[in-house]
Amino acid sequence: MYGNYLDKAAKIVEKKREANLKFEHARLTAEEKDDLLLKFHPDRIKKQFVELKIGPNKGQKAPIELAEMLQAKPRVEPDKIDLDHIDYEADVLVIGGGGAGTSAAIMASEAGAKVLLVTKLRVGDANTMMAEGGIQAADKPNDSPAQHYLDAFGGGHFDGKPELVYTLVNKAPSVIKWLNDLGVEFDKEADGTMVTTHGGGTSRKRMHACKDYSGAEIMRTLRDETFNRKDKITVVDFTAAIELIKNEKGEAAGAVLMNMETNELRIAKAKVVIIATGGAGRMHYQGFPTSNHYGATADGLVIAYRAGAKLLYQDSLQYHPTGAAYPTQILGKLVTEKVRSLGAKLINKDGEVYIHPLETRDVNASGIIREVREGRGVKNDVQDAVWLDTPMIEMIHGEGTILKSIPAMYKMFIKYGIDIRKEPILVYPTLHYQNGGVEIDKTCHTNVANLLVAGEASGGVHGTNRLMGNSLLDVVVFGREAGIEAGKMFKKIKLSKELSLKHVKDFEKARTAAKIKGNAVSPKLLPHYTHGNPEFEKEIPGASK
Repeated sequence: MYGNYLDKAAKIVEKKREANLKFEHARLTAEEKDDLLLKFHPDRIKKQFVELKIGPNKGQKAPIELAEMLQAKPRVEPDKIDLDHIDYEADVLVIGGGGAGTSAAIMASEAGAKVLLVTKLRVGDANTMMAEGGIQAADKPNDSPAQHYLDAFGGGHFDGKPELVYTLVNKAPSVIKWLNDLGVEFDKEADGTMVTTHGGGTSRKRMHACKDYSGAEIMRTLRDETFNRKDKITVVDFTAAIELIKNEKGEAAGAVLMNMETNELRIAKAKVVIIATGGAGRMHYQGFPTSNHYGATADGLVIAYRAGAKLLYQDSLQYHPTGAAYPTQILGKLVTEKVRSLGAKLINKDGEVYIHPLETRDVNASGIIREVREGRGVKNDVQDAVWLDTPMIEMIHGEGTILKSIPAMYKMFIKYGIDIRKEPILVYPTLHYQNGGVEIDKTCHTNVANLLVAGEASGGVHGTNRLMGNSLLDVVVFGREAGIEAGKMFKKIKLSKELSLKHVKDFEKARTAAKIKGNAVSPKLLPHYTHGNPEFEKEIPGASK
Protein backbone atom coordinates (compact mmCIF):
# COMPACT_ATOMS: atom_id res chain seq x y z
CA MET A 1 0.00 0.00 0.00
CA TYR A 2 1.58 3.25 -1.16
CA GLY A 3 -0.53 5.97 0.44
CA ASN A 4 -3.01 8.39 -1.11
CA TYR A 5 -1.09 9.93 -4.01
CA LEU A 6 0.75 6.82 -5.14
CA ASP A 7 -2.35 4.67 -4.74
CA LYS A 8 -4.12 7.02 -7.16
CA ALA A 9 -1.15 6.86 -9.54
CA ALA A 10 -1.18 3.07 -9.39
CA LYS A 11 -4.89 3.06 -10.25
CA ILE A 12 -4.04 4.63 -13.62
CA VAL A 13 -1.82 1.62 -14.35
CA GLU A 14 -4.52 -0.78 -13.19
CA LYS A 15 -7.15 0.75 -15.47
CA LYS A 16 -4.94 0.41 -18.53
CA ARG A 17 -3.42 -2.97 -17.63
CA GLU A 18 -5.64 -5.10 -19.86
CA ALA A 19 -4.93 -2.95 -22.91
CA ASN A 20 -1.23 -2.62 -22.08
CA LEU A 21 -0.91 -6.37 -21.76
CA LYS A 22 -2.04 -6.79 -25.34
CA PHE A 23 0.08 -3.89 -26.62
CA GLU A 24 3.52 -4.85 -27.95
CA HIS A 25 5.86 -1.87 -28.12
CA ALA A 26 8.09 -1.96 -31.18
CA ARG A 27 11.81 -2.48 -30.71
CA LEU A 28 13.83 0.69 -31.19
CA THR A 29 15.91 1.07 -34.32
CA ALA A 30 19.69 1.32 -34.03
CA GLU A 31 19.45 5.06 -34.69
CA GLU A 32 16.77 5.54 -32.02
CA LYS A 33 18.87 3.62 -29.48
CA ASP A 34 21.97 5.69 -30.24
CA ASP A 35 20.01 8.91 -29.87
CA LEU A 36 18.48 7.82 -26.56
CA LEU A 37 21.84 6.76 -25.14
CA LEU A 38 23.56 9.96 -26.27
CA LYS A 39 20.98 12.17 -24.57
CA PHE A 40 20.26 10.28 -21.37
CA HIS A 41 22.80 7.61 -20.41
CA PRO A 42 25.01 8.61 -17.42
CA ASP A 43 28.17 7.48 -19.24
CA ARG A 44 27.56 10.23 -21.81
CA ILE A 45 27.58 13.11 -19.30
CA LYS A 46 30.98 14.64 -20.05
CA LYS A 47 31.26 16.72 -16.88
CA GLN A 48 31.14 13.53 -14.78
CA PHE A 49 34.47 12.33 -16.20
CA VAL A 50 38.04 13.64 -15.92
CA GLU A 51 41.31 12.90 -17.66
CA LEU A 52 43.80 10.69 -15.81
CA LYS A 53 47.09 12.50 -15.20
CA ILE A 54 49.30 9.54 -14.31
CA GLY A 55 49.50 5.79 -14.74
CA PRO A 56 49.12 3.38 -17.67
CA ASN A 57 45.93 5.08 -18.88
CA LYS A 58 47.25 8.63 -18.64
CA GLY A 59 45.26 10.92 -20.93
CA GLN A 60 42.14 8.75 -20.91
CA LYS A 61 38.82 9.53 -19.22
CA ALA A 62 37.54 7.98 -16.01
CA PRO A 63 34.60 8.74 -13.69
CA ILE A 64 35.51 11.53 -11.27
CA GLU A 65 35.19 9.24 -8.25
CA LEU A 66 37.31 6.46 -9.76
CA ALA A 67 39.97 8.87 -11.02
CA GLU A 68 40.38 10.19 -7.49
CA MET A 69 41.03 6.67 -6.17
CA LEU A 70 43.32 5.66 -9.04
CA GLN A 71 45.48 8.73 -8.38
CA ALA A 72 45.18 8.92 -4.59
CA LYS A 73 47.87 8.44 -1.97
CA PRO A 74 48.77 4.80 -1.26
CA ARG A 75 47.82 3.41 2.13
CA VAL A 76 51.36 2.16 2.75
CA GLU A 77 54.72 3.86 3.17
CA PRO A 78 57.08 1.46 1.37
CA ASP A 79 60.11 2.21 3.55
CA LYS A 80 58.16 1.23 6.66
CA ILE A 81 57.11 -2.18 5.32
CA ASP A 82 59.30 -5.14 6.28
CA LEU A 83 59.18 -7.30 3.16
CA ASP A 84 61.55 -9.83 4.71
CA HIS A 85 58.95 -10.83 7.27
CA ILE A 86 56.63 -13.16 5.36
CA ASP A 87 53.33 -14.00 7.04
CA TYR A 88 51.80 -16.12 4.27
CA GLU A 89 53.42 -18.08 1.47
CA ALA A 90 51.54 -19.78 -1.36
CA ASP A 91 51.80 -20.92 -4.94
CA VAL A 92 48.75 -18.88 -5.90
CA LEU A 93 47.36 -15.84 -4.09
CA VAL A 94 43.70 -15.16 -4.90
CA ILE A 95 42.41 -11.73 -3.85
CA GLY A 96 38.62 -11.81 -3.55
CA GLY A 97 36.08 -14.33 -2.28
CA GLY A 98 33.22 -14.01 -4.77
CA GLY A 99 32.32 -16.19 -7.73
CA ALA A 100 35.50 -15.47 -9.69
CA GLY A 101 37.83 -15.82 -6.71
CA THR A 102 36.37 -19.10 -5.48
CA SER A 103 36.25 -20.55 -9.00
CA ALA A 104 39.90 -19.60 -9.47
CA ALA A 105 40.91 -21.07 -6.12
CA ILE A 106 39.09 -24.34 -6.83
CA MET A 107 40.70 -24.83 -10.24
CA ALA A 108 44.19 -23.84 -9.06
CA SER A 109 43.94 -26.26 -6.15
CA GLU A 110 42.77 -28.97 -8.54
CA ALA A 111 46.06 -28.51 -10.40
CA GLY A 112 47.97 -29.12 -7.17
CA ALA A 113 48.66 -25.52 -6.18
CA LYS A 114 48.80 -24.37 -2.59
CA VAL A 115 46.24 -21.54 -2.66
CA LEU A 116 45.83 -18.57 -0.32
CA LEU A 117 42.46 -16.84 -0.74
CA VAL A 118 42.16 -13.48 1.01
CA THR A 119 38.89 -11.60 1.09
CA LYS A 120 38.03 -8.18 2.50
CA LEU A 121 34.83 -9.40 4.14
CA ARG A 122 33.79 -13.08 4.10
CA VAL A 123 33.77 -15.65 1.32
CA GLY A 124 30.52 -14.98 -0.52
CA ASP A 125 30.22 -11.31 0.44
CA ALA A 126 30.28 -10.37 -3.21
CA ASN A 127 28.21 -9.13 -6.12
CA THR A 128 27.87 -12.76 -7.20
CA MET A 129 25.64 -13.25 -4.17
CA MET A 130 23.48 -10.31 -5.23
CA ALA A 131 22.83 -11.56 -8.79
CA GLU A 132 19.30 -12.84 -9.21
CA GLY A 133 18.05 -13.44 -12.73
CA GLY A 134 20.26 -16.18 -14.13
CA ILE A 135 23.28 -17.29 -16.12
CA GLN A 136 23.41 -17.59 -19.91
CA ALA A 137 24.56 -20.64 -21.86
CA ALA A 138 23.67 -21.80 -25.37
CA ASP A 139 23.07 -25.46 -24.58
CA LYS A 140 19.68 -26.04 -26.21
CA PRO A 141 19.12 -27.56 -29.70
CA ASN A 142 17.76 -24.29 -31.16
CA ASP A 143 20.74 -22.27 -29.94
CA SER A 144 24.51 -22.15 -30.39
CA PRO A 145 27.57 -20.39 -28.96
CA ALA A 146 27.77 -18.53 -32.29
CA GLN A 147 24.31 -17.05 -31.71
CA HIS A 148 25.24 -16.24 -28.12
CA TYR A 149 28.38 -14.52 -29.43
CA LEU A 150 26.35 -12.30 -31.76
CA ASP A 151 24.02 -11.29 -28.93
CA ALA A 152 26.82 -10.57 -26.45
CA PHE A 153 29.14 -8.82 -28.89
CA GLY A 154 26.33 -6.69 -30.33
CA GLY A 155 24.86 -6.00 -26.89
CA GLY A 156 28.25 -4.62 -25.86
CA HIS A 157 28.17 -2.19 -28.82
CA PHE A 158 30.81 -4.32 -30.60
CA ASP A 159 33.39 -3.03 -28.12
CA GLY A 160 34.19 -6.37 -26.46
CA LYS A 161 37.52 -8.04 -27.14
CA PRO A 162 36.56 -10.78 -29.64
CA GLU A 163 38.75 -13.46 -28.03
CA LEU A 164 37.15 -12.80 -24.63
CA VAL A 165 33.60 -12.94 -25.97
CA TYR A 166 34.52 -16.12 -27.86
CA THR A 167 35.85 -17.72 -24.68
CA LEU A 168 32.81 -16.59 -22.68
CA VAL A 169 30.21 -18.14 -24.98
CA ASN A 170 32.10 -21.31 -25.91
CA LYS A 171 32.89 -22.22 -22.31
CA ALA A 172 29.32 -21.51 -21.17
CA PRO A 173 27.72 -24.96 -21.71
CA SER A 174 30.55 -26.76 -19.89
CA VAL A 175 30.35 -24.25 -17.04
CA ILE A 176 26.65 -24.96 -16.57
CA LYS A 177 27.42 -28.68 -16.45
CA TRP A 178 30.26 -28.06 -13.96
CA LEU A 179 28.01 -26.02 -11.67
CA ASN A 180 25.21 -28.56 -11.97
CA ASP A 181 27.61 -31.38 -11.09
CA LEU A 182 28.85 -29.41 -8.07
CA GLY A 183 25.27 -29.21 -6.83
CA VAL A 184 23.74 -25.95 -8.05
CA GLU A 185 19.94 -26.37 -7.98
CA PHE A 186 18.98 -25.02 -11.39
CA ASP A 187 15.31 -24.77 -12.33
CA LYS A 188 14.36 -27.93 -14.24
CA GLU A 189 11.37 -29.57 -15.84
CA ALA A 190 10.03 -32.83 -14.37
CA ASP A 191 12.21 -34.82 -16.76
CA GLY A 192 15.36 -32.97 -15.68
CA THR A 193 15.56 -30.61 -18.67
CA MET A 194 16.93 -27.19 -17.74
CA VAL A 195 14.34 -24.40 -17.79
CA THR A 196 15.56 -21.47 -19.89
CA THR A 197 14.08 -18.01 -20.47
CA HIS A 198 14.80 -14.81 -22.40
CA GLY A 199 16.75 -11.84 -21.11
CA GLY A 200 17.19 -8.34 -22.51
CA GLY A 201 19.07 -8.49 -25.80
CA THR A 202 18.93 -12.29 -26.15
CA SER A 203 17.65 -13.86 -29.35
CA ARG A 204 17.14 -17.27 -27.74
CA LYS A 205 15.90 -18.57 -24.40
CA ARG A 206 19.24 -19.40 -22.78
CA MET A 207 18.88 -17.98 -19.26
CA HIS A 208 19.38 -20.73 -16.66
CA ALA A 209 18.13 -19.73 -13.23
CA CYS A 210 17.58 -20.86 -9.66
CA LYS A 211 14.27 -19.02 -9.25
CA ASP A 212 15.49 -15.46 -8.50
CA TYR A 213 18.23 -16.62 -6.14
CA SER A 214 20.60 -17.60 -8.95
CA GLY A 215 23.72 -15.83 -7.70
CA ALA A 216 23.13 -16.87 -4.11
CA GLU A 217 22.73 -20.51 -5.11
CA ILE A 218 25.85 -20.49 -7.29
CA MET A 219 27.82 -18.68 -4.58
CA ARG A 220 26.60 -21.14 -1.93
CA THR A 221 27.87 -24.02 -4.00
CA LEU A 222 31.24 -22.45 -4.82
CA ARG A 223 31.73 -21.42 -1.21
CA ASP A 224 31.04 -24.96 0.02
CA GLU A 225 33.44 -26.41 -2.56
CA THR A 226 36.13 -23.94 -1.50
CA PHE A 227 35.85 -24.91 2.16
CA ASN A 228 35.72 -28.59 1.22
CA ARG A 229 39.26 -28.12 -0.12
CA LYS A 230 40.74 -26.69 3.07
CA ASP A 231 43.76 -28.98 2.69
CA LYS A 232 44.70 -27.06 -0.48
CA ILE A 233 42.96 -23.68 0.00
CA THR A 234 43.68 -21.45 2.99
CA VAL A 235 41.03 -18.76 3.48
CA VAL A 236 41.86 -15.54 5.32
CA ASP A 237 38.77 -13.38 5.69
CA PHE A 238 38.27 -9.79 6.84
CA THR A 239 41.61 -9.07 5.20
CA ALA A 240 42.07 -6.64 2.31
CA ALA A 241 44.90 -6.46 -0.20
CA ILE A 242 46.02 -2.82 -0.13
CA GLU A 243 49.07 -3.05 -2.39
CA LEU A 244 50.60 -5.54 -4.79
CA ILE A 245 54.20 -6.61 -4.24
CA LYS A 246 56.61 -7.17 -7.12
CA ASN A 247 59.95 -8.95 -7.40
CA GLU A 248 63.23 -7.66 -8.77
CA LYS A 249 62.02 -8.37 -12.33
CA GLY A 250 58.86 -6.30 -11.93
CA GLU A 251 56.62 -9.38 -11.78
CA ALA A 252 53.71 -9.74 -9.36
CA ALA A 253 54.96 -11.67 -6.35
CA GLY A 254 52.45 -11.12 -3.55
CA ALA A 255 50.53 -8.43 -1.71
CA VAL A 256 50.48 -6.24 1.38
CA LEU A 257 47.41 -7.27 3.36
CA MET A 258 45.52 -5.36 6.03
CA ASN A 259 43.37 -6.89 8.74
CA MET A 260 40.05 -5.01 8.51
CA GLU A 261 39.42 -5.27 12.24
CA THR A 262 42.84 -4.39 13.67
CA ASN A 263 44.50 -2.54 10.73
CA GLU A 264 47.56 -4.76 11.20
CA LEU A 265 49.61 -5.31 8.05
CA ARG A 266 50.70 -8.71 6.79
CA ILE A 267 52.88 -9.81 3.87
CA ALA A 268 51.76 -12.52 1.47
CA LYS A 269 54.25 -14.03 -0.96
CA ALA A 270 53.17 -16.02 -4.01
CA LYS A 271 54.25 -17.23 -7.45
CA VAL A 272 51.04 -16.07 -9.14
CA VAL A 273 48.54 -13.41 -8.07
CA ILE A 274 44.89 -13.42 -9.17
CA ILE A 275 42.79 -10.31 -8.60
CA ALA A 276 39.08 -11.09 -8.32
CA THR A 277 37.86 -8.18 -6.23
CA GLY A 278 34.61 -7.52 -8.09
CA GLY A 279 32.90 -4.23 -8.83
CA ALA A 280 32.61 -0.61 -7.79
CA GLY A 281 28.97 0.20 -7.04
CA ARG A 282 29.77 1.47 -3.55
CA MET A 283 31.74 4.28 -5.16
CA HIS A 284 28.26 5.68 -5.95
CA TYR A 285 29.30 7.29 -9.21
CA GLN A 286 27.27 10.43 -9.92
CA GLY A 287 25.42 9.89 -6.64
CA PHE A 288 23.48 6.89 -7.92
CA PRO A 289 22.15 4.28 -5.50
CA THR A 290 23.58 0.80 -6.02
CA SER A 291 22.59 -2.83 -6.02
CA ASN A 292 26.14 -3.86 -5.05
CA HIS A 293 27.35 -5.49 -1.87
CA TYR A 294 29.01 -3.40 0.84
CA GLY A 295 32.60 -4.01 -0.20
CA ALA A 296 32.35 -3.12 -3.92
CA THR A 297 34.81 -0.21 -3.98
CA ALA A 298 37.09 -0.87 -6.99
CA ASP A 299 40.04 -2.06 -4.86
CA GLY A 300 41.38 -4.40 -7.53
CA LEU A 301 41.49 -1.67 -10.16
CA VAL A 302 43.39 0.62 -7.83
CA ILE A 303 46.13 -1.78 -6.74
CA ALA A 304 46.54 -3.20 -10.24
CA TYR A 305 46.75 0.30 -11.75
CA ARG A 306 49.38 1.37 -9.26
CA ALA A 307 51.39 -1.72 -10.22
CA GLY A 308 51.26 -0.72 -13.88
CA ALA A 309 48.31 -2.75 -15.18
CA LYS A 310 46.35 -1.18 -18.01
CA LEU A 311 42.62 -0.57 -17.69
CA LEU A 312 40.07 -0.96 -20.45
CA TYR A 313 36.68 0.85 -20.62
CA GLN A 314 37.15 2.30 -17.14
CA ASP A 315 34.68 4.98 -18.23
CA SER A 316 31.86 2.47 -18.80
CA LEU A 317 29.42 1.52 -16.06
CA GLN A 318 26.15 -0.34 -16.17
CA TYR A 319 23.11 1.21 -14.59
CA HIS A 320 20.56 -1.56 -14.21
CA PRO A 321 17.26 -0.07 -15.35
CA THR A 322 15.17 -1.54 -12.56
CA GLY A 323 16.45 -0.67 -9.13
CA ALA A 324 13.83 -0.32 -6.41
CA ALA A 325 12.82 3.33 -6.11
CA TYR A 326 10.33 2.99 -3.25
CA PRO A 327 10.30 2.65 -0.26
CA THR A 328 13.48 4.22 1.15
CA GLN A 329 14.60 1.03 2.90
CA ILE A 330 15.25 -0.75 -0.40
CA LEU A 331 16.31 2.17 -2.60
CA GLY A 332 18.72 0.85 -5.25
CA LYS A 333 18.05 -2.83 -4.52
CA LEU A 334 18.00 -4.92 -7.66
CA VAL A 335 14.68 -5.78 -9.25
CA THR A 336 15.85 -8.64 -11.42
CA GLU A 337 15.44 -8.49 -15.19
CA LYS A 338 13.64 -11.80 -14.83
CA VAL A 339 10.59 -9.77 -13.76
CA ARG A 340 10.52 -8.25 -17.25
CA SER A 341 11.38 -11.51 -18.98
CA LEU A 342 8.27 -12.97 -17.33
CA GLY A 343 6.16 -10.22 -18.93
CA ALA A 344 6.05 -7.18 -16.63
CA LYS A 345 6.18 -3.95 -18.66
CA LEU A 346 7.58 -0.51 -17.94
CA ILE A 347 4.84 2.11 -17.60
CA ASN A 348 5.04 5.90 -17.18
CA LYS A 349 2.81 8.09 -15.00
CA ASP A 350 0.20 8.29 -17.75
CA GLY A 351 -0.19 4.54 -17.79
CA GLU A 352 1.60 4.21 -21.15
CA VAL A 353 3.98 1.47 -22.26
CA TYR A 354 6.77 3.68 -23.61
CA ILE A 355 9.46 1.10 -24.49
CA HIS A 356 9.94 -2.64 -25.04
CA PRO A 357 10.74 -4.22 -21.64
CA LEU A 358 13.60 -6.33 -23.00
CA GLU A 359 15.67 -3.70 -24.74
CA THR A 360 19.29 -3.90 -23.57
CA ARG A 361 19.98 -2.55 -20.10
CA ASP A 362 21.66 0.68 -21.15
CA VAL A 363 18.74 1.49 -23.46
CA ASN A 364 16.07 0.77 -20.84
CA ALA A 365 17.98 2.69 -18.16
CA SER A 366 18.21 5.67 -20.50
CA GLY A 367 14.52 5.34 -21.28
CA ILE A 368 13.57 5.54 -17.61
CA ILE A 369 15.82 8.56 -17.04
CA ARG A 370 14.19 10.23 -20.08
CA GLU A 371 10.66 9.64 -18.79
CA VAL A 372 11.54 11.10 -15.40
CA ARG A 373 13.48 14.04 -16.75
CA GLU A 374 10.77 14.97 -19.26
CA GLY A 375 8.03 14.92 -16.64
CA ARG A 376 6.45 11.53 -17.34
CA GLY A 377 7.86 9.92 -14.23
CA VAL A 378 5.91 9.10 -11.08
CA LYS A 379 6.73 11.65 -8.39
CA ASN A 380 7.23 10.39 -4.85
CA ASP A 381 9.19 11.35 -1.75
CA VAL A 382 12.00 8.80 -2.29
CA GLN A 383 13.01 8.77 -5.96
CA ASP A 384 10.95 9.84 -8.98
CA ALA A 385 10.52 6.73 -11.07
CA VAL A 386 8.38 4.70 -13.49
CA TRP A 387 6.13 1.74 -12.84
CA LEU A 388 7.03 -1.88 -13.46
CA ASP A 389 3.67 -3.58 -13.82
CA THR A 390 4.28 -6.87 -12.00
CA PRO A 391 0.61 -8.03 -11.84
CA MET A 392 0.91 -8.66 -15.60
CA ILE A 393 3.05 -11.72 -14.81
CA GLU A 394 0.21 -13.75 -13.32
CA MET A 395 -2.21 -12.54 -15.96
CA ILE A 396 0.13 -14.13 -18.51
CA HIS A 397 1.36 -17.23 -16.71
CA GLY A 398 -1.31 -17.89 -14.11
CA GLU A 399 -1.75 -17.51 -10.38
CA GLY A 400 1.21 -18.62 -8.29
CA THR A 401 3.87 -17.76 -10.89
CA ILE A 402 5.42 -14.96 -8.84
CA LEU A 403 5.87 -17.09 -5.73
CA LYS A 404 7.23 -19.92 -7.84
CA SER A 405 9.58 -17.97 -10.13
CA ILE A 406 10.57 -14.77 -8.29
CA PRO A 407 9.98 -15.38 -4.56
CA ALA A 408 12.83 -13.07 -3.53
CA MET A 409 11.14 -10.16 -5.29
CA TYR A 410 7.84 -10.90 -3.58
CA LYS A 411 9.52 -11.07 -0.16
CA MET A 412 11.52 -7.88 -0.71
CA PHE A 413 8.38 -5.81 -1.27
CA ILE A 414 5.75 -7.55 0.87
CA LYS A 415 7.58 -6.68 4.08
CA TYR A 416 6.76 -3.04 3.26
CA GLY A 417 3.14 -3.79 2.49
CA ILE A 418 3.48 -3.93 -1.30
CA ASP A 419 2.09 -7.11 -2.88
CA ILE A 420 3.70 -7.30 -6.32
CA ARG A 421 1.07 -9.83 -7.41
CA LYS A 422 -1.56 -7.09 -7.14
CA GLU A 423 0.32 -3.78 -7.27
CA PRO A 424 2.94 -2.39 -9.66
CA ILE A 425 6.31 -1.32 -8.24
CA LEU A 426 8.38 1.83 -8.71
CA VAL A 427 11.80 1.50 -10.36
CA TYR A 428 14.71 3.73 -11.33
CA PRO A 429 18.23 2.87 -12.59
CA THR A 430 20.70 1.65 -9.99
CA LEU A 431 24.49 1.45 -10.32
CA HIS A 432 24.91 -2.24 -10.99
CA TYR A 433 28.02 -3.32 -12.88
CA GLN A 434 31.53 -2.22 -13.76
CA ASN A 435 31.75 -2.90 -17.51
CA GLY A 436 35.41 -1.88 -17.61
CA GLY A 437 38.36 -2.95 -15.53
CA VAL A 438 41.86 -4.33 -15.83
CA GLU A 439 42.56 -5.36 -19.41
CA ILE A 440 43.08 -9.12 -19.82
CA ASP A 441 43.61 -11.69 -22.54
CA LYS A 442 41.66 -14.94 -22.92
CA THR A 443 43.66 -16.65 -20.17
CA CYS A 444 43.29 -13.67 -17.81
CA HIS A 445 46.86 -12.35 -18.14
CA THR A 446 47.44 -8.61 -17.73
CA ASN A 447 50.43 -6.62 -19.01
CA VAL A 448 52.06 -7.20 -15.59
CA ALA A 449 53.80 -10.57 -15.50
CA ASN A 450 52.33 -13.18 -13.13
CA LEU A 451 49.26 -11.00 -12.47
CA LEU A 452 45.93 -12.43 -13.59
CA VAL A 453 42.52 -10.78 -13.24
CA ALA A 454 39.08 -12.40 -13.45
CA GLY A 455 35.44 -11.42 -13.10
CA GLU A 456 34.02 -7.95 -12.70
CA ALA A 457 37.45 -6.46 -11.97
CA SER A 458 38.48 -7.21 -15.56
CA GLY A 459 37.60 -5.24 -18.67
CA GLY A 460 36.89 -6.27 -22.24
CA VAL A 461 34.50 -9.20 -21.84
CA HIS A 462 31.29 -7.18 -22.13
CA GLY A 463 32.44 -4.21 -24.17
CA THR A 464 30.57 -1.12 -22.99
CA ASN A 465 27.31 -2.81 -22.03
CA ARG A 466 26.56 -6.18 -20.47
CA LEU A 467 23.60 -8.43 -21.16
CA MET A 468 21.68 -10.09 -18.35
CA GLY A 469 23.08 -13.46 -17.36
CA ASN A 470 26.55 -12.81 -18.72
CA SER A 471 27.94 -11.59 -15.38
CA LEU A 472 27.49 -14.86 -13.51
CA LEU A 473 28.82 -16.54 -16.62
CA ASP A 474 31.82 -14.18 -16.75
CA VAL A 475 32.85 -14.74 -13.13
CA VAL A 476 32.71 -18.52 -13.38
CA VAL A 477 34.18 -18.86 -16.90
CA PHE A 478 37.10 -16.51 -16.32
CA GLY A 479 37.49 -17.41 -12.65
CA ARG A 480 38.02 -20.99 -13.81
CA GLU A 481 40.31 -19.88 -16.65
CA ALA A 482 42.45 -17.86 -14.23
CA GLY A 483 42.68 -20.82 -11.86
CA ILE A 484 43.54 -23.23 -14.65
CA GLU A 485 46.21 -20.85 -15.98
CA ALA A 486 47.68 -20.27 -12.52
CA GLY A 487 47.69 -24.05 -12.04
CA LYS A 488 49.99 -24.34 -15.04
CA MET A 489 52.13 -21.32 -14.22
CA PHE A 490 53.10 -22.02 -10.62
CA LYS A 491 54.94 -25.20 -11.58
CA LYS A 492 57.38 -23.18 -13.70
CA ILE A 493 57.94 -20.28 -11.28
CA LYS A 494 60.17 -20.10 -8.24
CA LEU A 495 59.21 -18.02 -5.23
CA SER A 496 60.95 -14.66 -5.42
CA LYS A 497 63.80 -14.00 -3.02
CA GLU A 498 63.70 -10.22 -3.39
CA LEU A 499 60.38 -8.43 -2.89
CA SER A 500 59.83 -4.78 -3.75
CA LEU A 501 57.42 -1.88 -3.42
CA LYS A 502 59.47 0.32 -5.75
CA HIS A 503 56.41 0.76 -7.99
CA VAL A 504 54.61 2.45 -5.09
CA LYS A 505 57.49 4.89 -4.66
CA ASP A 506 57.50 5.55 -8.40
CA PHE A 507 53.76 6.20 -8.28
CA GLU A 508 54.23 8.73 -5.49
CA LYS A 509 56.86 10.51 -7.58
CA ALA A 510 54.45 10.61 -10.52
CA ARG A 511 51.75 12.09 -8.27
CA THR A 512 54.12 14.83 -7.14
CA ALA A 513 55.26 15.59 -10.69
CA ALA A 514 51.65 15.79 -11.89
CA LYS A 515 50.79 18.09 -8.95
CA ILE A 516 47.89 15.92 -7.86
CA LYS A 517 46.37 17.43 -4.76
CA GLY A 518 44.03 16.17 -2.08
CA ASN A 519 44.31 13.90 0.94
CA ALA A 520 42.36 10.93 -0.41
CA VAL A 521 43.98 7.52 0.12
CA SER A 522 43.28 4.36 -1.80
CA PRO A 523 42.10 1.69 -2.12
CA LYS A 524 38.91 2.94 -0.50
CA LEU A 525 38.06 -0.46 1.08
CA LEU A 526 34.64 0.48 2.47
CA PRO A 527 32.06 3.19 1.77
CA HIS A 528 31.24 5.83 4.39
CA TYR A 529 27.58 6.53 5.09
CA THR A 530 27.70 9.50 7.41
CA HIS A 531 25.47 12.53 7.73
CA GLY A 532 26.58 15.29 5.41
CA ASN A 533 28.76 13.04 3.28
CA PRO A 534 29.11 14.93 -0.03
CA GLU A 535 28.92 11.63 -1.97
CA PHE A 536 25.22 11.53 -1.19
CA GLU A 537 24.39 15.15 -1.74
CA LYS A 538 24.83 14.97 -5.51
CA GLU A 539 21.84 15.19 -7.77
CA ILE A 540 21.12 11.95 -9.58
CA PRO A 541 21.06 12.72 -13.31
CA GLY A 542 17.50 12.67 -14.55
CA ALA A 543 15.96 12.76 -11.09
CA SER A 544 13.74 15.69 -10.20
CA LYS A 545 13.86 17.33 -6.82
